[in-house]
Amino acid sequence: MIMGNESRRLLLFVIFLLAIQLRVNPVVGICEHSFIDRNKLYNFSLASPLPSFPHGVLSEDGFYQVAVNETVLWFQLCSGMIFNHDPPGCADCSDCGGPSRCGMECSALVAKSAGGYHVCTTIGQVSSTDVSILDKLNPFKGVIVRMSSSGNEHNCSLSVSILCDSTGAQGPDSIEKLGTCEYATTLRHPSACATIISIHGKGFGWFGTLLIIIICLFGSYMLAGTVYRYFFLGVHGIEAVPNLDFWVSLPHRTQMYVSTLVRQFRGPSASQGGSYSQVNF
Repeated sequence: MIMGNESRRLLLFVIFLLAIQLRVNPVVGICEHSFIDRNKLYNFSLASPLPSFPHGVLSEDGFYQVAVNETVLWFQLCSGMIFNHDPPGCADCSDCGGPSRCGMECSALVAKSAGGYHVCTTIGQVSSTDVSILDKLNPFKGVIVRMSSSGNEHNCSLSVSILCDSTGAQGPDSIEKLGTCEYATTLRHPSACATIISIHGKGFGWFGTLLIIIICLFGSYMLAGTVYRYFFLGVHGIEAVPNLDFWVSLPHRTQMYVSTLVRQFRGPSASQGGSYSQVNF
């Protein structure tokens, strides 16, 4: 029964550690991308702050805007758009916030002038954002952020090519129409430069990492169990160590187990032969 209680406490402790791990290191974000190539880990974290760009690749205005001829494109990377000034004046914006909050409930919006009015179409949602490598043969070139939106008439999308430029940010300056409701644009930004970690011949490897985790969990279990028995159960001295009888008997158990293995490998003939002595006639 004691062993069962200790096992349950250990299980709860492991679940607690996993919860902390998930809280500190959440699942890969919308604008996070990483891959391994030739013993190198390439990691792109577009929304991570940089010295000159505290919001990463996100526009500090709350949106990017490109106007070419009679077409206007608004978009935001890694998040929804926020308009504190110059909101889109669209005749219909039902799927992106409505007339009063147009552009506030999507990540990309395109408007075309028709009869003196802007007819807007949602072409990107935050939930439909995907990040991929711009050129697999040259990971240093940058990434593509693609966002899409499914409408009643067309499936629309916006592909933003973000080129790696460590010197600063530039663009977007142009709009390219790829299909009926598919658009593309390009900008340059330091956030599109990969962080590279060499994993060849360095670190502990998966076995070493697993061993360290097991040792840490074991040490935490012993510490937590000792503290619990000392303060809550009133057990003092060396008896406060959880499952003390098991740990004391562990060397003897190990010796017996090793001896059994040795006898099995030597076979019965070796053990029987050692029980007889030579008789001279």
